[in-house]
Amino acid sequence: MFVILTSRPGQYHTELGPGLRRCESYDYLFCGQNKARFDIALLLQDVKVRVVDETPPERVNDIPSKFLPKFASLEDARAALHALVKFGSVDAALRRVP
Repeated sequence: MFVILTSRPGQYHTELGPGLRRCESYDYLFCGQNKARFDIALLLQDVKVRVVDETPPERVNDIPSKFLPKFASLEDARAALHALVKFGSVDAALRRVP
C-alpha cells in the first residue's frame, strides 16, 4: 500500500519513520510559488506518521496510518496527486523532486 504525505513550508512537515519508505517527492507549485511538498511513500506496516507544526507553539502529532488514504499502487497515488492540480484553468503544477 502507498500513502501520500504532505508538508507545507513554514507551517508543518511530515516525517518518514520506520515502516515508511519514500518512493517519490513532488513540489506543488501554485502560480509559480512552492506551496507544498508531497511524498509518496510505501507503507511497509501500520505506523504513526509524525506531523510537526513549525509555527509557535510548535506541536508534534503522531497520526495512525489507518486514518490516511491508501493506494494500491504507485500509479494510483500519482493519479491522485495529478488530480489535485487539474482544476479548471488554475495555474498549478507538480514538479518531481530528484
